Amino acid sequence: MRLLVIRTSAMGDVALTVPLLREMRESFPDTEMVFVTRAEFSPFFSSVEGLKFFFPDFRKHHKGFTGLLRLYSDLNKQGRFDYVIDLHDVLRSQILRFLFRISGVRVKKIDKGRREKRLLIKGKGKLRLKHTVERYADVFARAGFNVSLSKGPWMIPSHHALDNALRISEITCGINIGVAPYAKHELKMWPEEFMIALLRMISSKVNAKFWFFGGKEESEKLIDLQKKVPGSVYPGEMLDLEDELALMTRLTFMISMDSSNMHMAALAGLKVVSIWGATDPLAGFGAWMQPEEYSVRISVDQLTCRPCTVYGAGKCWRGDHACMEWLKPEMVFKKLEEFRLW
Repeated sequence: MRLLVIRTSAMGDVALTVPLLREMRESFPDTEMVFVTRAEFSPFFSSVEGLKFFFPDFRKHHKGFTGLLRLYSDLNKQGRFDYVIDLHDVLRSQILRFLFRISGVRVKKIDKGRREKRLLIKGKGKLRLKHTVERYADVFARAGFNVSLSKGPWMIPSHHALDNALRISEITCGINIGVAPYAKHELKMWPEEFMIALLRMISSKVNAKFWFFGGKEESEKLIDLQKKVPGSVYPGEMLDLEDELALMTRLTFMISMDSSNMHMAALAGLKVVSIWGATDPLAGFGAWMQPEEYSVRISVDQLTCRPCTVYGAGKCWRGDHACMEWLKPEMVFKKLEEFRLW
């Protein structure tokens, strides 16, 4: 049996395929899987033995409609597939799976629960929706592959990455706290001055060292933030993605916005305290297998406009970003003390 699995973006959603793909390889070792994703995400899967990859070139060779036809042709050269498992369900993957279907290959696609999510952000139901990892598992189940999702860690960096991270980054024997203070969308970001205040409160309580994480586009802000927070480190471009994962495994816990770093840290087995604004774990994108109370936010009963977006795009219709402005540093610090993470 050969499966073609598709999930090319976004970074956090690709990371969330790891628990399922690991379980698939362990439960069905004789089933070959070719995973279509972006090359930069491959470090997520270093512990998934036997997983094969196909890295499309959407910037040149596989760009546009003619590029998709080339991609279909290139994938067919990998050999005959028994199933196409579409974990993305966007126009690009829809075209691909259509081409495979008319050639006689069976196809299963993810149910993203788009209608449920629209109702959630319109305030017509504040019920917890199925987590993305569970939605991934459902697709495989419909293809006849039932797996149980075990406890992590799921992302296990290589020994080389661990050695490299330890060589570059001086981990102290005390409290080492990861901090991912930014996110792709403004509606998902806590005010920077709140984060600075929180880290100073922590420093007044315990002897902690803070490790900043973020994307390349955030590097300038992180360098500036490091200057404002004593006892902080921003490894920056000294570490690649797998090195960052390795560093995360050595930390005490992580404080993060709703971002890819939140998912990476949780999947690497770290305790993650996440801060939520316009988005909410109710939509199914919370840190996988983390305690519910670790998702810190203003309750939807107190601020009924929450959540107003599934992914974070858009602007605050109130104009005051109350979901983040009301969440004061003292409130988050009190939560951290309750969690007894140090």
